[in-house]
Amino acid sequence: MKKLTIKRIALRAILPLSIFASCDYLDVVPPEQPETKDTMTDATDAVNFISSCYIAVESCAPFVYSTYEWSADESVDPPTWEGNNQKTAWNLWSPTNAAGYWDAYYNYNGHCHMFLNILAENNPRGATESDKARWKSEAEFLKAYYHSRLLAMYGPIPIVDQRLPQSTMPEDMPGRSHYDYVVDYIVKKLDDAAPNLPEAGNADDWGRATSTAAKAIKGRVLLYAASDLWNGKFPYPNWKNTNYETPGYGKELVSHTYDPQKWQRALEANLDALQYAEKEGGRSLVDMDNLPRTLADVPVPYIPGVDTSTKEGQEFAKRVLMLRTIVNSDENDGNKEIIWGVFMQGDNGNRQWINFAPWPKRILQYNGNQWIDGWCAISPTLYSAEHFYTKNGKLPEKDSEFAHESEWFTSAKLSDRQEVIKLNVNREPRFYANLSFDGDDYSPIMCNGSPLRINLRDANQQGYNHDLFYRDYTVTGYICKKYTAPEILISSAGKDNRKNYAKPLFRLAELYLNVAECYAALGDNTNAIKYLNPIRKRGGVAELKESDITSDMTMMDWVRNERFIELWGEGHRFYDVRRWMIAPQVLRAGAREGLNVLGAGMNPSASDLNQRTVVNQQFQWSNRMYLWPIKSDEIYNNCLLYTSPSPRDRT
Repeated sequence: MKKLTIKRIALRAILPLSIFASCDYLDVVPPEQPETKDTMTDATDAVNFISSCYIAVESCAPFVYSTYEWSADESVDPPTWEGNNQKTAWNLWSPTNAAGYWDAYYNYNGHCHMFLNILAENNPRGATESDKARWKSEAEFLKAYYHSRLLAMYGPIPIVDQRLPQSTMPEDMPGRSHYDYVVDYIVKKLDDAAPNLPEAGNADDWGRATSTAAKAIKGRVLLYAASDLWNGKFPYPNWKNTNYETPGYGKELVSHTYDPQKWQRALEANLDALQYAEKEGGRSLVDMDNLPRTLADVPVPYIPGVDTSTKEGQEFAKRVLMLRTIVNSDENDGNKEIIWGVFMQGDNGNRQWINFAPWPKRILQYNGNQWIDGWCAISPTLYSAEHFYTKNGKLPEKDSEFAHESEWFTSAKLSDRQEVIKLNVNREPRFYANLSFDGDDYSPIMCNGSPLRINLRDANQQGYNHDLFYRDYTVTGYICKKYTAPEILISSAGKDNRKNYAKPLFRLAELYLNVAECYAALGDNTNAIKYLNPIRKRGGVAELKESDITSDMTMMDWVRNERFIELWGEGHRFYDVRRWMIAPQVLRAGAREGLNVLGAGMNPSASDLNQRTVVNQQFQWSNRMYLWPIKSDEIYNNCLLYTSPSPRDRT
């Protein structure tokens, strides 16, 4: 499969340069240079140019282990790493040191402006009118996508929809627009772009914008807009613009009144996106009847407590492998679930983390005394372990057939692996597809064709070892499998067969979950269940029934937990806990727990290791963390960005 190659064009004529000394976020287009005509000589130049407009799609992707989106309650990193995810969870960002995505998205939004301007002034050789219409729509699609990501992170943002003259005065620059106004802007951009985009990607240009992706982005934007944070419950009721006014909204920045029509609008958009994706876009859920070809030579894995010599056990283990391929296979392998994905580029950069960073230590010894060691990034929390379902499709604490909570951390007394605790047996397939633990086989052929069996009680294997790995160890007693392809094999020579699979920015399962959430919010349990069940069925758990909806586990509880499981580790949780306004509970100090890895020391007994323990890091939550801070120099130099009182800008 040929993939979109993101071009980093070197001509200074099209790179984002500073044109406004006062406002970095408006560093969107440079003065034209004599070289600009060279960027649009023929159709190949034009494709290379539009490809360069995608750079921020990759550079701000929510997957890299240390990025901001990994700061939620899904996982933690070793305490000494101090990555961007930890700084986020520790509430260390402020306007004086703000990182975030502001510069990248606004700069490449400007890159799109430059492309459109140059295309309008030139007629590339070999380009048809259809080509030019597609390129224009790609640029508009990217502008909408970049604004949508900024909106999700920063809340109300300035809309920058055109190239501003260099003579623009500071008082004429855009300030923050009302949240709903930005939503409408993004939706219109996507609606206008979709008709001129291909329905789905193909082998020649997979990764470029499609009409299916445009509809998916629209659905997500409207889902977020209907959620509590932006639909009447914003925690700062007096937050307004000081000087800038949004047409039709005045100085208001957010809606303070609940509007059920937002849920209806989101429902219609997500239904349309789902139906279009499956019909015109040719998308379908990866499942047992359309297994990706990457599994052809992979044996079924060991699953604690599952007898894989039986037909049922074989089916269960194969489903675990299938679930691991969803984010670890491509269109050419038969994976048609991904609507829009991104290839992380560079052998030693973002691409390396995809498999290597979450891997455990002491994987394989080669050349006599050398080891292949992972970094033990992305240690899943106990919250994660406890919120995947049991084999009965229920939360462990709510399943009367599952072990009592008082016994979760005791041995399951398996004849072959006494170290496996009861919390880790009789679980659903997605649990074993995403998480690894003491006594588990991390991957079936990883060690030169043999499985890697995890031993957290041995400091010379995967256990805590301060002398050898004082900064690289699983903090929680769990290890992430999510992005490790089942066919990964490290040879006795120390070489591995990792492939750069596209990671899903949008996949079909999200649209099912979006539709289910909209129906749940509108009180239609029947249809919410209808759209939730294909995800549960594919996950290998019993389909939900009306009788399962109780005051103790409401329809929305089921939807939210299904979303947590299905989209675990894909960058959604960061935004979900904020838009649902549950962040104060799940991200508070003391909420992240694991097993007693550090406290038990080196070579611990099973009883010392398997104790519920609060992760000892400076996690905290403040309501100002609902929004990412804008850099202070942006605010100080543009009076129209001032808001009063602001949850972040003046912190």
